[in-house]
Amino acid sequence: MERKIKIPAQPGGQLVDGFEVPILESVERWTELTLEDGAVIRIKPMVLGVVRLDNQWDQENNPLYAIRGGQNVMTIVSVPDRLKKPATPATQRKAN
Repeated sequence: MERKIKIPAQPGGQLVDGFEVPILESVERWTELTLEDGAVIRIKPMVLGVVRLDNQWDQENNPLYAIRGGQNVMTIVSVPDRLKKPATPATQRKAN
């Protein structure tokens, strides 16, 4: 069931009316980025909810939606050795 709420139109913006629309299904996939420096990272947004803005439409007459999210989840897949912090005697002992 949709619930009427107020959300900021943009970060720090005025509050606008919207309807929280329940999510029926979510497929959360990772986006994998290969960077110019050779590192590979994965990132996934955390969606906490979706809000349909009241009486607002795009140029094709579709309703406007806003995503209520948390922070993005990021993990490092690989990093070239040249970018890693040099090992100290203490970290070398732990590795052995």
